Parts: sequence; structure tokens; C-alpha cells
Amino acid sequence: MRTKTVWTAAAAVLLAVATSGAAWADAIDGDWCSSKSRRQLNIQGRVIITPAGERVDGRYDRHNFDYLAPTGELEAGRHIWMRLVNETMMLFLVDGETTPEVWNRCAKPIA
Repeated sequence: MRTKTVWTAAAAVLLAVATSGAAWADAIDGDWCSSKSRRQLNIQGRVIITPAGERVDGRYDRHNFDYLAPTGELEAGRHIWMRLVNETMMLFLVDGETTPEVWNRCAKPIA
């Protein structure tokens, strides 16, 4: 239930972006970077390479991705949800937090 409340709060961000003329991206796949935490991740279908470099299977549906953060991650043991906003931006939400973090497509591919 808490996740629904958080996503409802995040809907205002999505609505602002959507009404500003931003185009919806085709898929969440690719390299993502956080300017706030200086972390990176990569999504390819149902597989994510986490910020700590772990390869984990998750739930994927083109514009959304979620997974359980493995041991060694900053959010270990917590559920992570990601939602694509537009071609260059996604929201990254950690279970138990109320405000999603904005991540952007990385300027250069990550290794």
C-alpha cells in the first residue's frame, strides 16, 4: 500500500514532465546514471547490472523495472522500483522511502 502512495506522489513529477512536451521513451533498457549518488546501472530486458556490479534478474515491462537489491548493495534486502519518465529520465524508488530519485541516461556507455 505504501508503494501506491509513493507512486501517487511521484505522479505529480510524471505529469509535469508529460505536460512539458517530453516524449515517452521506447524502453527502460540501457545505461543509467545518478548525479545525486554518482552510481550507475544497466538494464537489458529482465536483467540488471546493479550499481555494485551484481547481475540480478528482475521484473521488466519496457517502461518499468523492479528487483530485490542483493547483498553488497547500498539498499541490500530492499525492493527497488524504476519507472521510465521519458527518453532520458527515470525515477528510482527504494522501498520505505517516500521520494523517488531522478536518474538520467548516462552520457557515455558504462563498462
